Amino acid sequence: MRARGFAIGRVLAIGALLLSTALGQQTPGDLGELMRQLAERRHGQVSFVEQHFLKLLKHPAESYGELTYDAPDRLEKRTIEPKPETLTLAGDALTVVRGGRARTLDLKTYPTIVPFIESIRATLAGDLPSLERLFTVDFAGTIARWRLTLTPRDAQVAKTVSRVTIDGASDTLTTVEIIETDGDRSLMTLRHHP
Repeated sequence: MRARGFAIGRVLAIGALLLSTALGQQTPGDLGELMRQLAERRHGQVSFVEQHFLKLLKHPAESYGELTYDAPDRLEKRTIEPKPETLTLAGDALTVVRGGRARTLDLKTYPTIVPFIESIRATLAGDLPSLERLFTVDFAGTIARWRLTLTPRDAQVAKTVSRVTIDGASDTLTTVEIIETDGDRSLMTLRHHP
């Protein structure tokens, strides 16, 4: 079960990454404008460095690779180091390729993952009403420099993840932090390809 919770966090990180801190006061239209700008993105590709801070480890586990998004619902996270792995989300299917073997999961059979997947799609689509059905959304800052804090509304989901914090500038995401209820967390930093 712990591995499934870890996978949920990883899937969420994929989608959140591609929504591509001193935060100022927000104006009511800023969140709507941010969602509009995010909805305009049809494709994106970034490099990532991901750190997992686990209570069992003295130092964070680190990985890096590339993320690709294609509207409306295809996300791919390709880890290069320390071990090659590809996670691809397309429609209702999540495919994991590791060590030359592929495994595909039907997300409908994992109801605790579905809210995260749908929230990712809603965010990437700039669909604020759908996002707010799944999470309490707290927006801070301005379009130039912003932060979204997502708190799960579903009680089952909230047993694993307490919140997701996404920082960005304009329509570009800079970091995604996932805080689990047990105190473990992951931090993903994004960089655009030159």
